[in-house]
Amino acid sequence: MDWQSSLIKNLEWSDKIINISGKQKVADEIAAKVKDGDIIGVGSGSTSYLALIAIATRIKEEKLNVKAIPTSLELSMFCSKLGVPLTTLYENKPDWLFDGADEVDPNNSLIKGRGGAMFKEKLLISSSVVNYIIVDDSKMVSKLGTNFPVPIEVFPQALLYVEKELKQLGATSIVLRPAKGKDGSIISENGNLILDCKFDEIGNNLEKDIKSITGVIENGLFIGYNLQILMASNN
Repeated sequence: MDWQSSLIKNLEWSDKIINISGKQKVADEIAAKVKDGDIIGVGSGSTSYLALIAIATRIKEEKLNVKAIPTSLELSMFCSKLGVPLTTLYENKPDWLFDGADEVDPNNSLIKGRGGAMFKEKLLISSSVVNYIIVDDSKMVSKLGTNFPVPIEVFPQALLYVEKELKQLGATSIVLRPAKGKDGSIISENGNLILDCKFDEIGNNLEKDIKSITGVIENGLFIGYNLQILMASNN
């Protein structure tokens, strides 16, 4: 029985999409990779949203049997709106994934997590055989931490202990991320808090060192993963 609700049907992307022409070209490139029977990890961000629309068109027009595992609640709802069937990691392993990034260094290491979904993003990237990361020129940096802090998802009652341990790891700034449109701090996809931390140096072991702190659920460093970077032209 249908809910007779217009909430999902009227769902729209929440912000203006910058560099939409370049992102659309990469979105179409992603959609062209879809094969019948694929299980696809669907990342967060505006380019992922555009790619999802293009994939949904192919599913409908070519009657493809494709299922998606989204990294966020927002993309899950868009899958429902667009008619893209969903599955979970309980049932399927992703054949490939597409996602965005906040920063990419020359070694294809990333900072991610501005959307608060880094735990699911890292879980899917770790589970997937092939991972496509979609960025434009503005996301390319010579050194991680140039433009963005490292997001760290924290179990709420561990907040002050984690702060103390992050200082021991060399964090020069630790800020509890505030929410927009609600009182208080932002809540992650898993119901936790997010700290945005700056480090003068981000070494190869920092991701694991942060993760080893009791109370840290995940962090936004992606160092040494199997990633293919796709560039969305700004032209």
